Amino acid sequence: MKEILSGNEAIARGAFEAGCRVASAYPGTPSTEILETITRYRDINSSWAPNEKVALEVAIGASFGGARALVCMKHVGVNVAADPLFTASYTGVKAGLVLVAADDPEMHSSQNEQDSRNYARFAKVPMLEPGDSQECSEFTRLAFDLSEQFDTPVMLRSCTRISHGKSIVELGERRNDLPPPRLVKDAAKLVMLPGNAKVRHPLVEERTVKVSAFGDTAAFNRMELRSSEIGVICAGVTYQYVREALPEASVLKLGMVWPLPENLIRQFAAAVDQLFVVEELDPFIEEQVKALGIATRGKELIPRCGELSPGRIRDSFATAGVIVVPKVVTVAPEALPPRPPNMCPGCPHRGLFYQLNRANAYVTGDIGCYTLGFMPPLNAMDTCVCMGASISIGSGIVRALPAEEQKRVVAVIGDSTFLHTGVNSLMEMAWNRAPATVVILDNRITAMTGRQENPASGFTLNGEPASEVNIPELCRVLGIKNVRLVDPYDLEATRQALDEEMNRPEPSVIVTNRPCCLIKGGGRFEKGMVLEVDQGRCTGCKACLRIGCPAIEWKPDPEGNTGKAFIDPSLCTGCTVCQQLCRFSAIGGKR
Repeated sequence: MKEILSGNEAIARGAFEAGCRVASAYPGTPSTEILETITRYRDINSSWAPNEKVALEVAIGASFGGARALVCMKHVGVNVAADPLFTASYTGVKAGLVLVAADDPEMHSSQNEQDSRNYARFAKVPMLEPGDSQECSEFTRLAFDLSEQFDTPVMLRSCTRISHGKSIVELGERRNDLPPPRLVKDAAKLVMLPGNAKVRHPLVEERTVKVSAFGDTAAFNRMELRSSEIGVICAGVTYQYVREALPEASVLKLGMVWPLPENLIRQFAAAVDQLFVVEELDPFIEEQVKALGIATRGKELIPRCGELSPGRIRDSFATAGVIVVPKVVTVAPEALPPRPPNMCPGCPHRGLFYQLNRANAYVTGDIGCYTLGFMPPLNAMDTCVCMGASISIGSGIVRALPAEEQKRVVAVIGDSTFLHTGVNSLMEMAWNRAPATVVILDNRITAMTGRQENPASGFTLNGEPASEVNIPELCRVLGIKNVRLVDPYDLEATRQALDEEMNRPEPSVIVTNRPCCLIKGGGRFEKGMVLEVDQGRCTGCKACLRIGCPAIEWKPDPEGNTGKAFIDPSLCTGCTVCQQLCRFSAIGGKR
């Protein structure tokens, strides 16, 4: 059978066919759908973890128990998981262990553009990079085999285009010939005390040499000889771009980007007059090829930043005079109005950010939907670095400020992000008595990546009822004496809470407790009465526009007067925030 699958769906299918028994992840675009797809396969025990470090450790544990295990995360998640990853390279595996790292060139939904290939080299574990959905499935199965063959974790690198692009995949059957999981004591291999680690390190170095030699003859690294004038080394999605942009060029397509097949690269370089490396982001392959003493060109032509495309590659080669591109008359597309990202209509974060702006707070932000509090007209976020950093940065800033300035510092963090890496930060703030205010936006879900459950939401990945972390009680246990709940839809209560806590000369926490308006199921969100604007009362003061809700439209008066506000009933959730802002009682409810 064949199906059209996205890269993420194909990775999930490949894990199923490989006989994977355990899968763990923390949601992060563009990797999220892998685990969501795996839930269809009941043979795999799948679950969300509080963060990527825990997810990898769960997978390592399953591998130590003799079960093939998969762990998935986006590129910045590998930063969080790096600690166990580097040591797992030393311990090796008992059953296949595969880590999927989904990079995000062009930063479609990320705070940086890092290249995960560097982690494979740094941790000294093999990395495969598929170029389409079929290879996503094949390489996932192959990664499990290589993991067991060479006693190592194996990384699989995807990117946004591969993860979300779709192509035909040939489906196979699930492997049922794997040995059953069981406990086998092997302390010398799995207990990384210095004495044991010193024995394991030389084995890691020997493994790299063996895997490189294996890559010289492996089918996933292949030469496609065409013209002898130009040869291009590439991998992953860039292979697709190169074939379209340079159809006559010879290509060395690498399926394994670490370690590189040195002999195969030398053979390919000898077969072409000019050698080029085309790769997204870092000159990872290029620098290693040059280190072999082979002349090649790469980043002097190809941009270091952003996604590549056939057009960018073709233009880069043409600009350098390597190829001749015929002139084509093009028609400029019609300019489209910009559509910046925005919080959803009825988002419970709007009321809070509106009041933070009015309070002239200095807001240390975090990763999630609420990062959009930076956007106008709310304009209420001043820093954003990484998951969980808002509290730590707020704790650090107040130590550098006089008392009056300290009052302005407010750290904002979501419920899932707080449980991801914010707990330790709040513990530090309480421990060292840093006088900052923390607002935990508890919307009962991991909203930004598509509404995945978290340890405080009350449900598992499979939708089964689960224990809930009591966030206010957790804050108290961590040492925060001043913890209060507030409804962010109640603007006056939110203003009063911020005013009192920002003026408190010790750490404090405000927890907003309204669910995401997009949650489906579980009875967590109920839509309120749809609102409308009484045109006879509306004075055109635009106060209701200050929360930036997409459900509120402004229609100028064609005769040049002030204009009026309108509410789109198909978007309105009845949150009443705009109603509270209206000074002339022009906004009311209707059925």
